[in-house]
Amino acid sequence: MSAVVPARIARPAALGWVGIVRLGLVQAALGSIVVIITSTLNRVMVVEYALPAVLPGMLVAVHYAVQMVRPRFGHGSDVGGRRAPWIVGGMAVLAAGGVLCAVATVLLRAHAPWGLALALFAYVLVGLGVGAAGTSLLVLLAMRVGESRRAAAATIMWVLMVAGFAITATTVGHFLDPFSPRRLVEVTAITAAVAFLIAAAAVWNVESATVTGAPAPAAGSSSAGSASGVWPAPETQIPRAVAFKTALAEVWAEPQSRRFTLFVFFSMLAYSAQELILEPFSALVFGYTLGQSTRLSGLQHSAVFLGMISVGLACSGPVRIGSLKAWTVGGCVASALALVGLTLAEHLGPAAPLRTCVFALGVANGVFAVAAIGSMMARAQEGAAGRAGVRMGLWGAAQAIAFAAGGVFGTAIADVMRYWLGSAGAAFAIVFCAEAALFLFAAIFAAHTHSPQQRHPASSSQTVVTV
Repeated sequence: MSAVVPARIARPAALGWVGIVRLGLVQAALGSIVVIITSTLNRVMVVEYALPAVLPGMLVAVHYAVQMVRPRFGHGSDVGGRRAPWIVGGMAVLAAGGVLCAVATVLLRAHAPWGLALALFAYVLVGLGVGAAGTSLLVLLAMRVGESRRAAAATIMWVLMVAGFAITATTVGHFLDPFSPRRLVEVTAITAAVAFLIAAAAVWNVESATVTGAPAPAAGSSSAGSASGVWPAPETQIPRAVAFKTALAEVWAEPQSRRFTLFVFFSMLAYSAQELILEPFSALVFGYTLGQSTRLSGLQHSAVFLGMISVGLACSGPVRIGSLKAWTVGGCVASALALVGLTLAEHLGPAAPLRTCVFALGVANGVFAVAAIGSMMARAQEGAAGRAGVRMGLWGAAQAIAFAAGGVFGTAIADVMRYWLGSAGAAFAIVFCAEAALFLFAAIFAAHTHSPQQRHPASSSQTVVTV
């Protein structure tokens, strides 16, 4: 009697460092288009064309609001079982939207009604492109990055995204002098084309790599799981054919997904609300000049980098320090304490350690941000099978809503309190205390979200039997 030889299983290979950097380049390419839309075109509308500052603010809010459809994009990639087409397609829509945004900006001066109509359409395209590409990119990372590398992967994604911002802003700024409407459109079009080609090249064949090995124990058995963290959490079975509303309801009914959604919303609301008021705070309360305020903002961003890198090294180095959950909760609590420090600084006057408080806030923000992205990747497959895209889309939508509301939340409260109390210091103190409370709420939700259960790659729908 011949022995029965178990079938060998070909399963998705875990991404190595090169693969993670490749996907990070997609994030950099995405950021390079977005920074032109949210920064360069904003300045052109307000300065060169003397349009009301509220106009670009409302258009940026439109691109955030459109991203509420992220769960729908995630569901589409869940059903199709592939993420790369959604990334490439989203980048194509984003690139087209970016070029149309530049054209609309030029048209606003000559024919305002037509320019505004085109701008609304273009910013909707930008939101759709960011939603489709960004959601599928994070899901792909969640599927293909091992547990031990998630924190480092999140750090690489953030660092490359900021690098995309910086490189694009510097390069575009060089080629836009002297300014002309034609040059604005040309530079934007070239940047969008290059970004799309980089993203398309970065995801080429990234989903095709497989590793062949013996069948693994069934999920749920005593030997199931990947304690070593070498294998990424795989995609589970292709979800049964259900309507998007049903899939979204299933995910929202999961306590862990619901708590994590609330964590993302509260933390990102607090994070985005502080960005627009820190420099005005330093100027109105401490008398900082424009140059001093700008350097203070630079100090904060440098500290954010330090916090990000710290988490990446702590959770991915040879000696792991803490868990993603612990770093997430700790980063939120530390951010709240730093904001309280800014509140107290107003009472200390010129002797207050303002730069120290801002540096501490930046480090804490960087810690929680990277740990949160790593936690998203770890939790994407918890709950009902085949809903990773819907979960990631839900969390992305919560982040987009929070960013859209954050700037309005912080600036509006500051303005109202300054008018009511007649004191800039007291007004900013109230805003900082409100943001600290939001970070503490976020920490509570993060603390009550249990650690994800590992599953073995043998359960993946992407595995195929070879002979």
